[in-house]
Amino acid sequence: MSVCKFALALCLAVALAATAVGSTSQYEQSPKQDMKDAGHATKNAAKDTGRATKKTARKTGHAVKRTTKRAAHKTADKTQEGAQKVKDKTNPD
Repeated sequence: MSVCKFALALCLAVALAATAVGSTSQYEQSPKQDMKDAGHATKNAAKDTGRATKKTARKTGHAVKRTTKRAAHKTADKTQEGAQKVKDKTNPD
């Protein structure tokens, strides 16, 4: 029985050692790879920022254009209304 227990303990020890060795090489990254990952993350963040800036600029430009047109139309309407008042006052009828 003691040989069986010894063999079982030896198998468990080998399995644990193999798992520990296999997992450390699989999950560890070199500093070089860390720098590459950081560079990729920075690149993606810059892309996201650029897209957000483009979208905001487009929305702002549209709003400015719309507001300018509304102001021009209101000004034209008021000018025409004032001209009509002057015409009514100076009309000899």
